[in-house]
Amino acid sequence: MSGDQTPKKIGFIGLGVMGAPMARRLIEAGFSVAVFDMAHTAMNMFQRLDCRVCESPRDVGQYADLLVLMLPNSDHVRAVLFGKDGAVETLQQGSLVVDMGTGDADQCINILHDLQSASLRYIDAPVCRGKMEAETGELLILAGGAETDIAEARSIFDQLGETTIHVGEVGSGLRLKLVNNYLSMVHMVLAAEGLNFVAKLGIDRNVAMQVFAETPAGKGQLLTNYPRKVLAGDLVADFPLRMGLKDISLALKLGAAVGAPLLLGAVARELYALAQPLGRSEQDCTAMLMLLKDISEDRELRASSTAVAGPQKIYEQKIGKVLQ
Repeated sequence: MSGDQTPKKIGFIGLGVMGAPMARRLIEAGFSVAVFDMAHTAMNMFQRLDCRVCESPRDVGQYADLLVLMLPNSDHVRAVLFGKDGAVETLQQGSLVVDMGTGDADQCINILHDLQSASLRYIDAPVCRGKMEAETGELLILAGGAETDIAEARSIFDQLGETTIHVGEVGSGLRLKLVNNYLSMVHMVLAAEGLNFVAKLGIDRNVAMQVFAETPAGKGQLLTNYPRKVLAGDLVADFPLRMGLKDISLALKLGAAVGAPLLLGAVARELYALAQPLGRSEQDCTAMLMLLKDISEDRELRASSTAVAGPQKIYEQKIGKVLQ
């Protein structure tokens, strides 16, 4: 490794929707890059670029000082590292593997241990945002690993993203990425429920969007009310959980009347109903965070939150008919 911490030779495996523009950016920035993808057609465009197109992960490992992986899941990561003609066969001891895909949190740690057994280093660095940002180098990179390893990959990260956040130890970047994607996917359903609800009520969606653009319902509670209330230690009610239960109950009644499925709302109502027996009904609605903390510390309630029967029935068994 040179004094400026710039890798001399980079291996890049995984040339899909995100990986292809990422690898291309590194090549165009002047890095010496060797590429591979299990789908050989994905490598066609790289035949025309100033890079080495390899026949196997093993070939990439033989060439690379640092190996970047941008693969669909942890099984693919394990296959290209440890499978037939895997990169581990030829990577030099002490080489750094940078996993930038979104995989399984448990497998991430298992892969770390297996790489350490092979005298290799590993950081996880999954990315946020999409294909457009991969093309423009404006990804958000969530890195987990040792400071020195992240510093070694910094020149690469600077070409691929506008911001790199060092989250913590190996695996922490991936765990935060999974939380981020969980929020994103649930918000996707919630937005769809709301927009469908509006249509069922015969309200112009454009008018509704004007309202949502001016309220936390559209702007997002996470970046509006949560920072100024519960995250600041303030549970004094601007709008109490008790009133949240009333309003969500009325909305569910209206939704049932017009045939709008409000599945997330039904689950949320169960949680709002728990505020009273858990002593939080007069606290601010953002105290939902503390209510979930209560559940996480109660084994029976925690188990019920993932029960197939649904939390309502099991909550009722524990604390009575709180939803009546």
